[in-house]
Amino acid sequence: MNPKQKKLLTRIIVALVLFVIIEVAAQTGVLAAAFGTPGDVYAEFALFLIPYLVAGYDVIAGALRGLVHGHALDEDFLMTVATFGAFALVLFPDTEPHMAEGAAVMLFFQVGELFQSYAVDKSRQSIADMMDIAPEYANVMEEGKLKQVDPFELAPDDEFIVMPGERIPLDGTVLTGESQIDTAALTGESVPRTTRPGDEVISGCVNLTAKLVVRATKPFEDSTVSRILELVENAAEKKARTENFITRFARVYTPIVVGVAAVLAIVPPLLFGGQWSDWILRGLTFLVVSCPCALVISVPLSFFGGIGGASRLGILVKGSNYLEA
Repeated sequence: MNPKQKKLLTRIIVALVLFVIIEVAAQTGVLAAAFGTPGDVYAEFALFLIPYLVAGYDVIAGALRGLVHGHALDEDFLMTVATFGAFALVLFPDTEPHMAEGAAVMLFFQVGELFQSYAVDKSRQSIADMMDIAPEYANVMEEGKLKQVDPFELAPDDEFIVMPGERIPLDGTVLTGESQIDTAALTGESVPRTTRPGDEVISGCVNLTAKLVVRATKPFEDSTVSRILELVENAAEKKARTENFITRFARVYTPIVVGVAAVLAIVPPLLFGGQWSDWILRGLTFLVVSCPCALVISVPLSFFGGIGGASRLGILVKGSNYLEA
């Protein structure tokens, strides 16, 4: 876990411990004995607010930032409105308190965020490890001395030297030397290949046993390893049809959900004389149940996790659309 994830996990654990202690105190009558009625309800409000803020202060901050920047209808906004509403029901004495539910929803949401962040990081690390095939330098002979230069500086027909244990920086043809070449990172072939003068070698492979003098046949930007890295870096841009549909769907679906929840909470009490507390609770419940967070997150995360999982096995996938196909 990275430091940010560890911090979130610590907050979740602290909030969960506080939540359990407060819930036990509420259910066993400790709060009622200490504060009386209805003082125990207001005590619950104040106490449950502590684990709620410990777990979800960043969600609330994200919702406020979204409002300021005109991107209000996101998952942070929906969670904030729903949980604020649960706490606000304390203003209706005729309804049961729902502060515990508000704090619990925020806790569950943050647990989901932690798992999502961890999964994305694992996939990113797998892809980054796979992309570690890029050579950092090329050896060239200048005035009788070996000098390390950036592979971008070499042009076709330039000669460079690959020592044992080094990656081949550019595609080229072997001029002198006979060695074993490890091509596993690019081809998946586990058995080293013997290379002799006149053989073609590709960038990103590892020279294992002897010094090779190679003449470049392509510039670095056109080399095999450079093209592979470019494909992997652009993989996120090549979205599957399912991903594109979910993105478009969420843009329409989320405002509809917010609108229906508002209508559900306001119209029946105004027009039909329903209890405000009952219908506000129903509107909030509808908002939480209908929140598209899982739907919007699961599809892209599944593809991203698939690309990362393939990278762990040494398989490079150029984009979600290819994985879907």
